[in-house]
Amino acid sequence: MRLVSFEHNGHAGWGAATDRGVVDLGRRLPAHASVLALLRGGPEAMREARQLADASAPDHALDAVQLLPPIGRPGKIFCIGVNYAHRNAEYKDGSDLPRYPSIFMRVPESLVGHGQALIQPHESRQLDYEGEIVIVIGRQGRRIAPEHAWSHIAGFTCMNEGTIRDWVHHAKFNVTQGKNFHASGAIGPWIATADGFGQGEQPMRVQTRVNGELRQDDTTDHLMFDFPFLIAYLSTFTTLEPGDVIATGTPIGAGIRFEPPRFLQPGDLVEVEVSGVGILRNRVEAES
Repeated sequence: MRLVSFEHNGHAGWGAATDRGVVDLGRRLPAHASVLALLRGGPEAMREARQLADASAPDHALDAVQLLPPIGRPGKIFCIGVNYAHRNAEYKDGSDLPRYPSIFMRVPESLVGHGQALIQPHESRQLDYEGEIVIVIGRQGRRIAPEHAWSHIAGFTCMNEGTIRDWVHHAKFNVTQGKNFHASGAIGPWIATADGFGQGEQPMRVQTRVNGELRQDDTTDHLMFDFPFLIAYLSTFTTLEPGDVIATGTPIGAGIRFEPPRFLQPGDLVEVEVSGVGILRNRVEAES
């Protein structure tokens, strides 16, 4: 099932994207006001939603709605830095592979939905892309054992973890400001529920294209910290809640790594594709 949040004729809703269109589940399940509320409803609510999505005719064509971030205001947005082994080598600093993941946070306002504009801000011309696979948490947990991690995953989505490169170097030990400019990144187009991915037996692939040119391409086989490890590690120091999201890192090939750097420009089209999920597509605009 592919869970979406959307806007149609000025009204916000949520539902399931099928091959035929969008089924408005918010109208059919009034007890759940949003995708986040559905996740909080647990397995029974998910089963009911899946049955209705399978049995119902679509209410809207997919191209007739504006897709929004699948979860409008996640409680926590974790981002994992330098998680692909090739990325560590890309820094060319001779460092060993890390023992623990690098972690930073994003705010909801820094992310737009599929088809919405990425904003190049007044303050910088160094807007960069980072294609990532995102875990969406579906069940609360603290100190989750790695072998139980998959039971806490509601599904997966795509992220363009957009970065203002010069602003990540404003201070010695943090990247927060360069990772949180308004509408600098994107998430979506939907949440592909975990029942379509088994227990991670098959690697997932993430690719990023800019104006059709492939810039990033790697699989989860090369993650230094896999999904169960990340869930176990993060839940050691905080409680993971339904709707929390974990962006699991980006492969080599970001614009900053070219010589000269190839930052995004107004008019550029960025596509992040994750196997089993779909394609997140956004065009860049200069801030008005």
